[in-house]
Amino acid sequence: MNDVFDLMDEWGPEKVVCVADQRTGMQGVIVIDNTARGMGKGGTRMSPTVSVEEIARLARTMTWKWTAADLFFGGAKAGIRADPTAKSKEAVLRAWARALAKHIPSEYVAGLDMGMNERDSGIIQDELEDRGAAVGTPAVLGGVPYDKLGFTGYGVAEAAAEAAEIAELTLSGATVSIQGFGAVGAAAAKRFAELGSVVVAISTSAGAIADDDGLDVPRLLELREAHGDALVHEYDGARTLGAGEELTLPVDVLVPAACQDVIDAGVALELRAKVVVEGANLPTDAPAQELLRERGVTVVPDFVANAGAAVCTGVAMDERRSAFAPDTDAMYAVVKSKLRANTRTVLERAQADGVTTRQAALELTQQRVREAMEIKGRIRRTEP
Repeated sequence: MNDVFDLMDEWGPEKVVCVADQRTGMQGVIVIDNTARGMGKGGTRMSPTVSVEEIARLARTMTWKWTAADLFFGGAKAGIRADPTAKSKEAVLRAWARALAKHIPSEYVAGLDMGMNERDSGIIQDELEDRGAAVGTPAVLGGVPYDKLGFTGYGVAEAAAEAAEIAELTLSGATVSIQGFGAVGAAAAKRFAELGSVVVAISTSAGAIADDDGLDVPRLLELREAHGDALVHEYDGARTLGAGEELTLPVDVLVPAACQDVIDAGVALELRAKVVVEGANLPTDAPAQELLRERGVTVVPDFVANAGAAVCTGVAMDERRSAFAPDTDAMYAVVKSKLRANTRTVLERAQADGVTTRQAALELTQQRVREAMEIKGRIRRTEP
């Protein structure tokens, strides 16, 4: 990216705010992409490699994610260029919140993304002295710790169940490979196991393991709690996979839940899964999506499949200043209902129109956003 203006198109972004603090070394940004359907809401990412362009792409994904779920918030995202494991994390986070106090929570409400946890949301609330500044706080603060409760991964598995039914597969007994065993991948594995699926492979940043007879999911979750990504070195009885091999195993369902841009045309040609459910944001590029469509592979696009946390965050947004915590059981039910219905709508539309599922989902969401922009007078009304 040569200029911030290169980020702009007919949808946004509406605002890009970059901040820095010399004492802590903090560098941060918020991108408000499109607020035609509501105020900006999206996760906050902390990573040493965060860029404005990356955050802008993710903010756009949030625009489509909120709209696909038919929830009335606007696409936004925030980034902090810092090491989330450093001892200075809290100081950096507080400096970031102070620097953006004019925008949080009046224009943007912080949430959780890569490198952030429930305690971090609590710190943002504390620094700004406003319970409305962030969601995803611990239950002890009256929040809904949606990462800990696994709403995104839960929704990914439910979306997979709906996609499998459309693809005439039975999820019970189906084999699953999961790339990435963070909050999303781990929660998805847990729900897949509950639905009777067989998780045969998982990967972390430390490596990948597989067992054709099925990995012990409860044991994986225990090891993740104790060892983090190194769990793959602690699990006994599985074979080690090469880098990226978990993406091309002969399985029924593949869940890329690690990071963006991992499935390109080359991987798409080697991919042997029947159903791909995008747990990560932007894991599959456009040429790969078209190749998978031509090969008859069912793909549930990211902003449909991984909207579970967004759905529960929509509820939490209404409750964030309330003295009463939301009913988490009811939220699981809402996530299941929304994700399954949205998955079916998008897959059936893609099949009817002969386009990729991502294109079908984009056409649906863009139509909704365009209507909102027209009604608010932000663009000229399209003549019938």
